Amino acid sequence: MPPHFPLSVRTLTSDVCHRYEAYPFLLLPDLTFNVTTSDFDLAKLKSMAQIPDWVSQRFNSMFAELESKEYYKSFKEGYKMAMEQAMSLRGAIDFYKEQGDVLVAKEEVDPVYEISGIQKHFENGPVILFEKIKGYPGVRSVGNVFGREERMASIFGIDDHRVLKFHCVDAIKNPLPPNEVTDAPCQEVVITKDIDVMATIPIIKHTEEDAGRILGGGNTLVCGEYFKDGSHISFNRMHFRGKDWSSISLNLSTHFEWLILEKRGGKIPITINIGTPPAVLLTAGGGMVHSVIPAGSDELGIAGGIQGAPVDIVKAKTVDAYSIANSEWVIEGYVDTKQKVWESEECETLGDNVPIFFPEYTGYLGRARKTYKFQVTAITHRKDPIFYTPLASSFDNDNLCKPVREACFYIISESIVPGFVLDVNILPSLKSWAGLIFQVHKRRKRDEGYQRNLITAMLGCSPGLRLVVAVDEDIDIYNAEDVIWAITTRLDPGRDQIRPGGGRGVDNFPSEKGGSVAESVFEGGIGLDATIPMSLRWRFKQAKHPTDLVDLEKWFSPEQIASGKAVQCDYAKLMAKRAC
Repeated sequence: MPPHFPLSVRTLTSDVCHRYEAYPFLLLPDLTFNVTTSDFDLAKLKSMAQIPDWVSQRFNSMFAELESKEYYKSFKEGYKMAMEQAMSLRGAIDFYKEQGDVLVAKEEVDPVYEISGIQKHFENGPVILFEKIKGYPGVRSVGNVFGREERMASIFGIDDHRVLKFHCVDAIKNPLPPNEVTDAPCQEVVITKDIDVMATIPIIKHTEEDAGRILGGGNTLVCGEYFKDGSHISFNRMHFRGKDWSSISLNLSTHFEWLILEKRGGKIPITINIGTPPAVLLTAGGGMVHSVIPAGSDELGIAGGIQGAPVDIVKAKTVDAYSIANSEWVIEGYVDTKQKVWESEECETLGDNVPIFFPEYTGYLGRARKTYKFQVTAITHRKDPIFYTPLASSFDNDNLCKPVREACFYIISESIVPGFVLDVNILPSLKSWAGLIFQVHKRRKRDEGYQRNLITAMLGCSPGLRLVVAVDEDIDIYNAEDVIWAITTRLDPGRDQIRPGGGRGVDNFPSEKGGSVAESVFEGGIGLDATIPMSLRWRFKQAKHPTDLVDLEKWFSPEQIASGKAVQCDYAKLMAKRAC
């Protein structure tokens, strides 16, 4: 750990802000302080915050709590402790065990169907650690690691998962370059002869319809001259059809696709890192917003910023590339851009994008296609490796993909209309890469219309983004029911639908590969302006029920009150709160 770690004022205060519902905390200046007792000046922060009158009381309560020595000390110590465990996947597992959030399967489990089936049973539940894998003695497997947003945020010392995106904003703006080491845990065992990937690594089969056992959770790493002297980390699905070779996919408009096109005709040395540190996984999952993270960026530096310390890397054993030092497994090799292969045997007969491949993040079965060949030159791993198995269509995958993407969209909004967007969120049903909700605060009549500018910009900045919804500051963007209420009651169907249309997207959605849009391969995204027009706000006045004028204990016992409120759904609690 460095002597003191960078932590933005926004990250530090946001935990308190959200608990006081002071959502406009984003009006805080975009600065980063070194959090030490000597240079963290809360009085200066308070004077700079420019807090609007309508939330001044909530902010005064927030600052009063933040200024307490007990809270400041516990936050700082908790952050440092969490950072130490955030440096590796196994450190995160140990951290979650301490929280009682890991379910251990001690009996033998088959990587074909059983691991996938068990993880699906516990969707959005605890981490699942499998201690015995059939056919792979001494190897463990883990899944559902990021199945809950609260759990994902906690490894970075953040109590409120809604704050994680702003921590990522600071990491994007203040990256910590990777640190090269010569001795790495991921190279405790090195295999360069008689390579057999499938016999060595317990890659799972997700469903009975899959083309085979598909690796979807490996992180492709490209560094140096092959990425404009930056670093690129991503997820690329792979099917090892031979002992030492596989197909490797590249989605449209990704950095990896750009890399292949730029270096077409040669061999590109890369490493496939499995079971990487949590911050690396978040960065790898948060792609496709290139206006914020362009080709040549130091994406490992962003991961370093997220975890609060540089990501350790080590020179690969057999190719001119680097590995993530704290990975559990690494597959070394190169992409042969002269040689294309089919992702499955059936695909060779039926053609591109017809036969089933394996479940994709969209919730539908993905289709096999022709892509490039990856040639393996070595496998390295820890002495007691853990295989990480995120399912593509799962809370695990959706949660790890959303924080960096949300951060990118927030940065875009700040670049276009500073201070206008209060918060952004990707609901689980928006499938991480396919949609976005953003919350705005119209400060004056002249702000009307900015939300439409932002909708158009966001649809254009992220190919494959299909739905963008703008709502007002009174809407809870973390509650799908509330967002739907805003769309239902505030959107004018004839005026508030925004359809740029005709652009290029990605082909993971079934409807984007046929019909009248076959040539563009994209139906086009849609934007919904579900905000109240400034000139019509008087017509949208909400009722305030006299809940503050009644004392429930006059009619009911405390136990009855608690029991009655315990059965309320989240949206009912929100409605009751709004009615006050």
